[in-house]
Order: sequence, then structure tokens, then C-alpha cells
Amino acid sequence: MDYQFKDIEQKWQQFWADNGTFKAEDKSAKPKYYVLDMFPYPSGAGLHVGHPLGYIASDIFARYKRLKGFNVLHPMGYDSFGLPAEQYAIQTGQHPAITTADNIATYRRQLDQIGFSFDWSREVRTSSPDYYKWTQWIFMQLFNSWYNKDIDKAESIAKLVAHFEQKGSAGINAVSDEEILSFTADEWKAFTNQEQQSELLKYRLTYLRESTVNWCPALGTVLANDEVKDGFSERGGYPVEQKKMMQWSMRITAYAERLLQGLDTIDWPEPLKEMQRNWIGKSTGASVRFPIEKDTHNSQLITHNFIEVFTTRVDTIFGVTVLVVAPEHELVPALTTPEQKADIDAYITQTKKKSELDRMADAKTVSGAFTGSYVLNPLNNEKIPIWIADYVLAGYGTGAVMAVPSGDQRDYLFAKHYNLPIIPIIDIQNIETEADPTKEGKYINSDFMNGLDYKAGTVAVIAKLEAIGAGKAKVNFRMRDAIFGRQRYWGEPVPVYFKDGLPHLIEEKHLPLLLPDVDKYLPTESGEPPLGRAEGWKHPEGEYELSTMPGWAGSSWYWYRYMDAHNKKEFASKEAIAYWKDVDLYIGGSEHATGHLLYSRFWNKFLKDLDLVVEEEPFKKLINQGMIQGRSNFVYRLIDDDGRGTNTFVSLGLIKEYKTSPLHVDVNIVENEILNIEKFRKFRTEFEDAEFILENGKYICGVEVEKMSKSKFNVVNPDDIISRYGADTLRMYEMFLGPLEQSKPWNTNGIEGVFKFLRKFWRLFHNDAWEFSVSDAEPSKAELKSLHKIIRKVEEDVERFSFNTSVSSFMIAVNELTDLKSNNRAILQDMVIILSPYAPHICEELWTLLGNQAGSLSYASFPKFNGAYLIEDEFAYPISINGKTKMNLNISLSLELKDIEAFVLANADVQKYLDGKAPKKVIVVKGRIVNMVV
Repeated sequence: MDYQFKDIEQKWQQFWADNGTFKAEDKSAKPKYYVLDMFPYPSGAGLHVGHPLGYIASDIFARYKRLKGFNVLHPMGYDSFGLPAEQYAIQTGQHPAITTADNIATYRRQLDQIGFSFDWSREVRTSSPDYYKWTQWIFMQLFNSWYNKDIDKAESIAKLVAHFEQKGSAGINAVSDEEILSFTADEWKAFTNQEQQSELLKYRLTYLRESTVNWCPALGTVLANDEVKDGFSERGGYPVEQKKMMQWSMRITAYAERLLQGLDTIDWPEPLKEMQRNWIGKSTGASVRFPIEKDTHNSQLITHNFIEVFTTRVDTIFGVTVLVVAPEHELVPALTTPEQKADIDAYITQTKKKSELDRMADAKTVSGAFTGSYVLNPLNNEKIPIWIADYVLAGYGTGAVMAVPSGDQRDYLFAKHYNLPIIPIIDIQNIETEADPTKEGKYINSDFMNGLDYKAGTVAVIAKLEAIGAGKAKVNFRMRDAIFGRQRYWGEPVPVYFKDGLPHLIEEKHLPLLLPDVDKYLPTESGEPPLGRAEGWKHPEGEYELSTMPGWAGSSWYWYRYMDAHNKKEFASKEAIAYWKDVDLYIGGSEHATGHLLYSRFWNKFLKDLDLVVEEEPFKKLINQGMIQGRSNFVYRLIDDDGRGTNTFVSLGLIKEYKTSPLHVDVNIVENEILNIEKFRKFRTEFEDAEFILENGKYICGVEVEKMSKSKFNVVNPDDIISRYGADTLRMYEMFLGPLEQSKPWNTNGIEGVFKFLRKFWRLFHNDAWEFSVSDAEPSKAELKSLHKIIRKVEEDVERFSFNTSVSSFMIAVNELTDLKSNNRAILQDMVIILSPYAPHICEELWTLLGNQAGSLSYASFPKFNGAYLIEDEFAYPISINGKTKMNLNISLSLELKDIEAFVLANADVQKYLDGKAPKKVIVVKGRIVNMVV
């Protein structure tokens, strides 16, 4: 039979499912290899052709490693908590669990029909209580831990309590809140339990604090920075404002140095590692305390008599002419004088409309407001005005910066805009038109530093600050503690209740703390999160936490659950973790660089500190797949003389002759840029009577590469491609589009070629009557040469993830074997094995037709390359007469010149061309050409 891809693919997908073909063993004599994809959020739209790109690449590699003798773990699951299902619930009243289950069913069907070799027996869903029980359990371990800087790791909070009981706070070197108490052991014991728990909260790795957050009233939740674009929520486009709230946070900052150093030990793309380095933002400098002027208006409201800043250029302290604090800084109300209150309030209101990312990105706009108060330079007591400005963020550093206009361009523009002093502090500074951040030259206008260079000046000023108790050398990190809460319904409940205003963990035996039912998925009338609507949902000793965990909670440890997905006693057994250890290959998008990929490394390091896992880093190698972009098509609507759109459409090549307006058109009714006019008339009812101005009888559409989106009508459903060409064609074509890491446009114009290749491969195994027919004869040298060329090429390509070049090489190999009329069993059986990672369905079918056991292909041995078959022992010499090539003649490369001449002259075809004439001269260039002069 001809290549019946639909029957073949359905048959083998069912076989794999029925037989658990890809189920990994937790104990094996084979070396282990763990291949993981970033698991998807199951959206209602299902998959489009861009989504499977990374999955296909990882599946090829997983199948290849099995053929290479590895015990491969290649699982899949769903990151199934998320805002879209909750928004749908708000709109329709349908429980998010129902929506999520329906979406997962669609995803599973689509994934299955692409032929992935996932071990589905290990499937996880982050929204399943069996799974989030362990997310809650890990939260509890974090709550019960503190970070001991002396040993550079997390420890049980019980050890901290034991130290307090024996020695008080003396000798504790911890990552903690700034405001911690000093006390003796006796004083600690004298504290009430309430006082002790309040103090311990300042040390716990997960804790409550007032944070400035991105609050979206319409969504009723806090959004992460990457969920906010230009002051609006990425989902829904709702306004977002800055707001202070009590929020759960996690001390990821405790791990800042280890997160930074760990990047040098993993094989990740350098641009992504650089993104994490910049996000962590290590800088060496000094903290400086600027005393607040004593007669400040609301001095009774000020908890400290100074404002602390961190600076990497403490040497410029004598150039400070303004102190800028964040608009949301806790001291702003106290620092604001009555005369300035209106300006300050207006500016704060304006700032609330911007996200932190927007504030950091906008380097051009100069804005601010004067509080009316002053600080003093700690080294010369000069008065320095205190301003607020949105380029300073409360959560970064101390929420205040010392502005040195002569050395920093943003400070320079600020000073120029508000007519503030600009003091040169280095003798070679040129500050007539812009700031000069030079470190060369000698200091001027800098008191005791005058005449010193940068290195000596920095040492001197830090020594002076430390001597007077106004500052010290310090290493700072830009990264802040991670907010760990969302005011929404569809997320993991936090396993905490509140008693007398303090958080307490529920008992471990009561895990999982289940999501309760609610009447609506909206905040309560009093502004509490949706969980506040749950009737009777209360702990016996207090009120449950009403926030849920953020979207990144369940994805920060999920790779361990795959190792032991059904364990009811542990998140994964020690034996499973000891065997699988870590992920060998992780494939996913670079957009997760400072989110999931950072939080996962943080949680992994914490679990390592508690000896719950064995590796410091979770993902050895990471590949960021590129995006498959949409290839949009356009029609051009004719605009009449009054500027109104008509129902006439002009073909692309003629639009310069008319006034037109472009409209997106469904790419599925366009082929090779030619519009199917009948389908277009059915595309929308308004086009039923459309008229067309054609070129050469056809309507040619415009083309543009854009993000794949339903609104642009450029989404291509893999279901349609599979129905028309088959899953093997889709798999190979997605790889054929270009290098894995690069973005590329989807273009179905070339898919026919891949389909024809697979049909040609199928043809090798069949005779002219489409009957299966292979030969058991010895392979020829030419056949072995073609085979071993592709063996070597595929090995090299797969190992360096260059899947696109393999597809081209397969096509060349099949063309060569077709030209050789090869149907040799030994050759074709190896070809089946080599191609099977790319096109598994057709190869499984051919494997069994060759007489092999069904299902054994996945665990066959990849053919071994033999370079001897590529050594050339013959050369096809061009045979020329009087300079004109007449034919090619295969001649052994071992023959000497005289022997070559004799061999050529003895050839019957050569004699025909000579027509009985004896050549006057025979010129032989060994390995190149034979020319006869007649």
C-alpha cells in the first residue's frame, strides 16, 4: 500500500499508550538521562504550531538517548493554576477546576497525536491536591528555617531558638530583617510566646512584611512585574497601581551569592545567565547614614534620625546636592512640610499609575517633588534637600539615593531641571553639558580627600564614615525578596492560620489544606480575597490566610515529583532522588529567566541545605527554543473618495494604483499567497458580496511576520496540519524550519516537500505494485557509504541540537538510496532506527514490516559509524577527447598513471568515442581527469 499516514499514526499512538512503551525504570544498569520540557499552562485555546517546537526537539533527543543505551525519563504534566481559568470563572461562574480539566483534555489529545514519547504514568498537575500538598509542605519547611551566614546555608529555626535560649542574640550572623532586637538568654526566656514568635518572624525564610505591590483592582489581585505592561495588566489590559500591602515574602536574597556563583557551574545560554546576573545585581560599595535635620516638621513621626543609602561611589559624597527617596518611602509623610503636601500628594498619586518596570525603564522623563525637609552630609554637615522621584524604588536597596549631579547623568538632568547645585569633585571633570563619571584625576571640593586619587580616596572616606559611625563598606544586591502571595482564588492555599495577629502553621497531618468552595470568584465586599467568601472555612484556633500562593510556587520543584509521582509519604523518595539526581536537559523559553528559572534554583538550593535533594543546581543544561512566529496575510480594502471602506478588495500588486486599507485575513484560506476567494466570502458575513480587483486572474495577499495570535488570524492549529500531512511530517517540518534556538516564521509553503520525503522513504521498502519488498543481499559499497554518512551526520547534529540540518541530510540520503535502487534489508533497517527519533510512526510500522517485534524499536541500538565505508577507493574520472568531456569512468585510486591509461583505452565505450583512431597523447591527472588528444 501507499503511505497511509493516518492509519499508521493512530495505530502506533494507541500501541504506545496500551503498552507503556516509554515508561522509565527507577532502577536500571543503564546510565540515566532526564529530559524535561517546561510544562505548559493549559489554556482554553489549545496548542498552535508554535507550542510543540521545544517538545519535538526534546522528544527527538529523548528517543535518541534511548537508542544510545540510556534509561530516559521524559515526563509531562501541567502548570494548572493560573489567572485565565479564574477570569473565566468570574465571567461564567464555572469552577476553575472544571475549565482546567477540559483544557487539559484538549492538550492531552493534541500532544498524543504528535507522537511524543512522554512517560504519562508520571503526569503531574499543580492544581491537584495530591501535588499541592507537597508545595504546601515545602512552604512549611521554609517557614521553619533561617539562613545562617556563618555556614552559608539554611538551618532549622529550632537551632536558632536553642541559640537564643543559651546565648541570646549574641553571635548570630543571619539573613534577617533590618530591625532585630538584641537580647540576652534570660531576656529571651522572659519574652511572651507572642513576643518570641514576632521576633522569629524576622528570621524565617518565608515571612510577612509590608510591600509595595502591583495592585490590579479589576482583577482583584497583585501582579508580578512581568505581568504588567505600561501601567496595565498584561491579561485584560486593566489599570494597575502601586499599593502597600502585608504580603508573604521569601528570602531569596539569602541565596543571592550562591545563585550568582552557581551560574558558573551550569551549561545555560550565556545571554540568559547574564539576565540572572543583572537581576541579582551584585555591587560593592558602602552604606551611608545621612542625619535628618533636627527641626524637621513632623519629627515626632520619624522612627530613625537618619536616612540610609547604599552607593557604589562613596568617594563622591562631597558632590551630593540632593537626597532622593522613593515616593512610597515610609518617611515621606513625616518629611513632608505643609507647604509641600499638595505637590507631594499629587506626585504620589501620579506614581501609583506606573509599574516598577516602567519606572526603571523611563530614563528620559525628569520628575520629582520637594518634601520641604533636609538631611545633613555626615562629613561636613552641609544641608541637603530631600526630594521624592519615581526613579527611586522603595524595594531596591534602602529606597533612597544620594544624588551626585556632577558624576551621574540622571542626577545631572534632575539637578538641571530643578535648578539644584552641581559641584565638581574631580579636577579633570568636564560637566558643562553632561555628567562625567570619571574615576581618573584628583579630588577637589572634597575636604580631607582633596588631592587623593580614586583608590586612596575611597579607602579614606570609608574609614572616616566607620570612625564616626555614619557608614561602612558593604556588598549589596539589587534583587529583592520574592513576594509570595496573590489575592485570588485559583492557587495553592497557604497552610497558615492567624492567632493574635501572628501566623502559625497548620499541623502537617492536616495537609493538604484544600481550596474551599466559594459563591463567587471575586474579592469580598470589604476587599478581602475570594477565599474570604468561603463559609465555615476556619481553623479551630484562628483565621486561615486568605491569599493563595503565586503562579511560580508549583513550578519551583515539579521536576522532583516526576521522579516519584505517586509517593504519598514524601514529595519524592530519597532513593528516586539519589538515582535521577537532576535534570540533564531542560528546554523552555528565555522569558522565564528571572521568574521560574530563578525561583527554581532558589528552592533547589534550599532543599539541598536540608539534605532533601542531592544536587545544588536543578538543571544541568538549558536550551531556549526560539519562537515560531505567525505569518500573517492581508487583503487590501478599497477606500472610496469619502474615506469610507468599500466591499472591494485590491490584489497586492495593484495597491499602488488605489487608496486601500490592509485587513488581516485567515491564513488557512490562503495558499502560496493566493487567496481562496470563495472561502474568503464565507470568512465573515460582511464579505459575502465582496468584489475583487485581480492580477492575472488571482488575488495575491500581502505577507508580514508577526506574533501568532487569534486577533491576527494567523494561528495555525497542529490538528489541521496533522490531518492533512501527518504528525511525522509536522515533527520533521518544525525542525526543518531553522535552528532550534532561533525564532522563525511559520510557512506552510515548504511542508509538501517534507511529506514527499516521507513518502519516498516509504517507497524504498516497496516495489512498483506497493508491495513490501526488501532484499537480503550484501549491501554495495555505495549503499554503505550513504548509510554511514547519515549515521555520522545525525549523531553529530543531535548531540549539538542542530536538528534542522539532519532533516536536510535525511533527504539527501534517501535520494541517494533511491538512485541506487536500494532495497537492502541491512541498509534500510539501520535507516529506520536513525530516522525514528524524528518520524517515529512511519519507522515503527516499517520496523515491524522488517520482521522485528512491535514496540522494540524505541530500545534498539543506534547503528555504529564505521569510517572505513567513507574512504574513497575509486574515483569517477571525467574522460575527455580534445578537451571535451565524453563520459565518467570509475577507476581504482590505487592504479598508477600507466595502468590508468591502459584501463581507459581498454574500455569499449571509450573506443567508440575514439572511432578507431589512436590518441596522439594521453594526459592523466591522478584523481582528477583523463584527456586524450586525437
